[in-house]
Amino acid sequence: MQIKQLATVTGVNTKTIRYYEDIGLLPNPKRGENGYRFYRHQDVLSLNFIRRCKELRMPLADIKTLVAVQSDSNASCSQVDALIAQQLEKIQVAQYELQLLEQNLQSLVNCCENEQIKDCKILSHLRAS
Repeated sequence: MQIKQLATVTGVNTKTIRYYEDIGLLPNPKRGENGYRFYRHQDVLSLNFIRRCKELRMPLADIKTLVAVQSDSNASCSQVDALIAQQLEKIQVAQYELQLLEQNLQSLVNCCENEQIKDCKILSHLRAS
């Protein structure tokens, strides 16, 4: 299949596919005499794998590691476990920080009952050091 077909099948745009090839996340595809890239079913599987990792907000460096470790099916999966655990921890920290942000914003929303800018409690809080 050609790159447009691969993009359609996987839901990943063609520029992203080319970028993944450039950084070595996807192998360079075979090219026809006309210079067009030609992809195989394995490329669909690889791109779906990468897309799912991106949906988990994994950094490209970690995705590269996950792609690389698959070359030895007998290796320990401890590196995979560690990467996923680290990503879970990052998400939990982000959730906590977002909860604090929500509380701060809710506090600001609730603090001002004035009608004029000169009396605005929100702006007063934001100006405070």
